[in-house]
Amino acid sequence: MKPSAGAPSQALLRTLRHSRRSSPACTGCRPAAAALFGALLAILHAGMALAASPYQSTYAPLPTETTLIRGVALLTGDGSALDRADVLLKDGRIAAVKAGSAKLAKRASGRVIDGDGKWLTPGIIDVHSHLGTYPSPSVASTADGNEMTSPNTAEVWVEHSVWPQDPQFGLALAGGVTTLHILPGSANLFGGRGVTLKNVPARTMQGMKFPGAPQSLKMACGENPKRVYGERLRSPMTRMGNVAGYRSAWVKAKAYREKRRQFESGEAEAPPERNLALDTLAAVLDGEILVHNHCYRADEMAVMMDIAEEFGYAITAFHHATESYKIADLLAEAGICSAVWADWWGFKLEAFDGITQNAALIDAADACAIIHSDSEEVIQRLNQEAAKAMTAGRRMGMAISDGQAMAWITGNAAQALGLAEETGTLSVGKAADAVLWSHHPFSVYARAEKVWIDGHLYYDRSDRARQPVSDFDLGQTVAGGEG
Repeated sequence: MKPSAGAPSQALLRTLRHSRRSSPACTGCRPAAAALFGALLAILHAGMALAASPYQSTYAPLPTETTLIRGVALLTGDGSALDRADVLLKDGRIAAVKAGSAKLAKRASGRVIDGDGKWLTPGIIDVHSHLGTYPSPSVASTADGNEMTSPNTAEVWVEHSVWPQDPQFGLALAGGVTTLHILPGSANLFGGRGVTLKNVPARTMQGMKFPGAPQSLKMACGENPKRVYGERLRSPMTRMGNVAGYRSAWVKAKAYREKRRQFESGEAEAPPERNLALDTLAAVLDGEILVHNHCYRADEMAVMMDIAEEFGYAITAFHHATESYKIADLLAEAGICSAVWADWWGFKLEAFDGITQNAALIDAADACAIIHSDSEEVIQRLNQEAAKAMTAGRRMGMAISDGQAMAWITGNAAQALGLAEETGTLSVGKAADAVLWSHHPFSVYARAEKVWIDGHLYYDRSDRARQPVSDFDLGQTVAGGEG
C-alpha cells in the first residue's frame, strides 16, 4: 500500500537511525550531523502527527455587524444575572458589557437593538446530541450513529457520519442552540470519538467543526453493552465483563503508548504498527481527548472512576447519570461533570432511581451540573428543560438562582467540552455566541428572537432570510417553501 502524504515510512526512519549510529567519527562533523538528524527526525514526527489528526475544521466566521443591545436583562452563563445592561457585539466577540444606569456610547455605525423587556443569554450548548447521525428523515439508510460491531470501536469518528443537511440543525438553532457535541451511540464499551460543531449551515462536516475543540471519547457502562453483546452470546454479557473489557483495552493502549515513546526517544528502531483504536485510547492517556462516559448508576460511576485512576486518565463527564445525586460529593472532589435530563427516568431499570432534583442536588454539592438533550426534540427547548430542573430543586427547598440554572446549559457545558475560554458566558473577549429572548428564557412563552454565532446573526425570527433552510428541505417541507 502506498504510504499517505506526510506519513514517514518505517524504512526511512530505520535508515536515519542507522546513519546516526554508523556515521564517521569526525569530531568536527558530529555537531552538524546531529543537528541535521534532529531536524529530519522532527520533520518526520511532525508528519506523523499530521497524519494522526486529519479532517481539520474549515469553518470560517461570516461577516459581522457591530451590534449594541441596550437595556437588556442578562443571564450571563457564569451564575450571575443583571437586571439591565448594555452589551456590545463587535468583530465576532463580546466587546463590552455595561450594567446599571451607565450606558455604552452609541456607535457612529452599526445596529442598535432596544432590549427593554427582553433577555440576553449565551448561546445554548448541548453536550449530548446525535443530530446529523440520526437525522430526519429517520430511516435505516441514515442511521449512522452506533457502530454495533464490536465492544471496542474506539477507531471510529462520529464526525464521519454527520450529515450537514439534517433539517434538525435549523430547528435547534431556532431554540437558541449555537454549539453541539455530537457523540456516537452507547452500544459499545468504547463507542468512538465525538466531535463538537458550531450550529451553522455548511456543505461539509468540516465546515461546522468547532476550531480547536478537543475531541472526545464516548464510553458506555451498564445495561447497553452487556445487552447488545450478551444477546449474541459474546463478551461482555455482565457488568464484570464490561469492566474486564475496559481494563484489557487500557492495558493494550498503555503498551502501545510506551512503544511510541520508546521510538520517539530513540530507544526503539521503529514505531509500533499503526492502530486507529489505540491511537484514540493513547490520546486519552495523553490528555488530548476528553472522556464522556454514558453511565446511569452511582455504583457504576464509582467503578469507572476507579478504572480511570488505575490507568491514569480523567473522566470529563458522566452522561445521563440518573444517580449522580447519590455520589455528588465524589463527583465534586474528582471534578467530573454530570450531564443529565430534567425529568427522564424509569424507561429501563438502571434509570429507575432517577429524580427530578438530580441537577439541583449535583449543583448544591459544588459539582458541575449540565442539562443535556440526547433528543432531536428536547434540544429545541433546553431552556425549558433547565427551568424544570431548577423548579424541582426549588420545590425541594433549595435556593437556586436563575443564573445558576442558566449555567447548566451554557457555562458548565462549555467547561465539559474544553471550551470555557472561548464560549459559554457573556464575558468580554469571548465569542459573541448569544441569544435574544422575547421573555425570560425560563418562561414557557419565551422564544429565541435572534441568535448570533461569532457575532454573525444566523437566526432572526422576524426575518425569513435569517432562518436557515437545509438543502434537503428545499422543495420538500413547509420550511423549504412547499405548502
